[in-house]
Amino acid sequence: MPAAPSITTLGQLKAAVQEGRYRRRPVRDEVRENLADRLRRKITLFPGIIGYDDTVVPQLANAILSRHHFILLGLRGQAKTRILRALTSLLDPWLPIIPGSEINDDPLAPLSAFGRQRVAEEGDAMPVHWLPAEARYIEKLATPDVTIADMIGDIDPIKAAKSGLQLGNESAMHFGLLPRANRGIFAINELPDLAGKIQVGLFNILQEGDVQIKGYPVRLPLDVMVVFSANPEDYTARGKIITPLKDRIGAEIRTHYLPSRAAAMAITAQEAWTDRGTASEVEIPRFVSEAVEELAFQARQDRRVDKRSGVSQRMPISVLESVVSNAERRALAAGETMAVPRVIDIYAALPSMTGKLELEYEGELKGADFIGRELIRGAIGQVFDGHFPQDDMRAIIEWFDLGGALHLSDMEPAARVVAEAARVQGLLDLARQVAGPNASPALVAAAVDFILEGLHARKKISRS
Repeated sequence: MPAAPSITTLGQLKAAVQEGRYRRRPVRDEVRENLADRLRRKITLFPGIIGYDDTVVPQLANAILSRHHFILLGLRGQAKTRILRALTSLLDPWLPIIPGSEINDDPLAPLSAFGRQRVAEEGDAMPVHWLPAEARYIEKLATPDVTIADMIGDIDPIKAAKSGLQLGNESAMHFGLLPRANRGIFAINELPDLAGKIQVGLFNILQEGDVQIKGYPVRLPLDVMVVFSANPEDYTARGKIITPLKDRIGAEIRTHYLPSRAAAMAITAQEAWTDRGTASEVEIPRFVSEAVEELAFQARQDRRVDKRSGVSQRMPISVLESVVSNAERRALAAGETMAVPRVIDIYAALPSMTGKLELEYEGELKGADFIGRELIRGAIGQVFDGHFPQDDMRAIIEWFDLGGALHLSDMEPAARVVAEAARVQGLLDLARQVAGPNASPALVAAAVDFILEGLHARKKISRS
C-alpha cells in the first residue's frame, strides 16, 4: 500500500481539492471508477478468485458499474465471503476522516454533530486522519439475535447523562455497524438468518441512503455500499429474505461450484496448508491431488449426498491437508527426509470428509464412513482411468490371480514398498513410468500405491 498522503490539516485538504490533488466522490462512484480503470488497463479484477472469470466476475463488474447494492447467492464453499472482502481492492488506498468520528465523517462535509462541532471549533487547523482501505470494510454475520441497535444504533442513556444531554439529542446516539461503515462497504453474510424486522430496517439505507435512529428526528444520509451473501437452502431451512428487501437489492449474482477439476485443484493448492516447514520436505504427486479433488466431484453427483446443501470446496482443502499430515507422520516414523502422500492416505483423511457431507436418508442408513470410503474408491478409480485409459495390466493382475499377495500398510517406508513391488511382474516398471525419470523412492512408492489402489477400485484385484 502506498504511504498516506502528507496532508495533515483541513486547510491543506481544501487546498488539495482546489489544486486537483484530491477529489471527493461517493463510495459507489469510487468503486465504479477504480473498477473501470482496472478494466481499461486489463488488470485482474479479483486476484485469487479462480473459475469465475466468464460467469460471476462479469456479473459482478456489471453490478458495480451500475452502482448497485448486490447479493451473492450460492451454496457453501463458493467463495462468496472471499469475493466480498476482495471489494476493498477497489477502494482508494486512503480516505480522509475527522479524527475521533464514529462514522468516518468527511472533513469537508461532516454528517454527525460531533464532526460539525469539531470543524466549527477548529476550522482549517483541524487535524485530518487518513483511513486505509481495509478499515473501510465492515462485515456482519447475520444471526437471529441481531438487533436494530446492533445494525443501526440506539440511544445511549449513559452518554446522555454524562454529557447532560436530552435523550433525543444526536450526540447521545450510539451508532450501530451500518453508520460506522459510512463512506465504505458494509457486508452482511447469511442474510436470510436476519430477522424480518431487522431486514425492514435496511430499507431506507438501500433506497433513500439514510438511517433514522429510535424514532427521533435524526436523519443521517449515509454514503455506503451494502453487499450481501446468502445460501439458497436457507430460504426455507432457517429463514428468508423478505420481498421488499429483495426488491431494493440491485443485482442477484449466482455463484457456482467449479466445472473443471483443474480449476478446483488450483484453488485447493492455493488454500491448503501443505508447506509444513518441518524436517521432511513435502512433494505431492499430481495423481494424489487429482484424487483428492475428484472426491468433491464424486460427492456432488452421488444421490446419497444432499444436493441442496452442496459439497463445499473446503472439503478437498481439509482432505489434502490431512493427506499430507499422514504422509508427514509416515516419513517422520521411518526417518525419511521426504514426505510424499499416497492415494491410500486419503482413507486416513476420512475424519476431514464425513463432517462436511450432508447425507440423504439412504446415505444416513449406510453411514458417513461407508459413503466416504465408497467416494474415495470412486475418485481413485476415475483418476486411474484418466492415467491408464488403454494400458494392458494383465501381467500384474495375473500375478495376484495366481495367489500372489503384498502385505503393505499406509505406514510402510518407501524402500519396503518398492522392494515388495519388485516381486510383481511389470509393476515397478509401470510405477517408474508414472513417477517420471529420476524419481525418488518415495515418489515411486506413491506410484506403486496408486496403481494398486486403482486396480482395486476397478475391482481387478482385491484388498483387505
